[in-house]
Amino acid sequence: MKFSELLQRDSRELMKMCTDLRREHFNLRILMKTGQDVKTSVVRSCKKNIARVKTRLSQLGKN
Repeated sequence: MKFSELLQRDSRELMKMCTDLRREHFNLRILMKTGQDVKTSVVRSCKKNIARVKTRLSQLGKN
């Protein structure tokens, strides 16, 4: 996901997206702890996407 894609979304969509990404990150962490194969690049990209969404939400809040 690129930041330019987030510029077109409203805050309600971004909040839902953030919730979904956090749930996905939680599930990936659980899979890693149980010993299943999870690529660390997937976990890393999920964390970065969460940060991008939160950044955009904070930008919308300041305006």
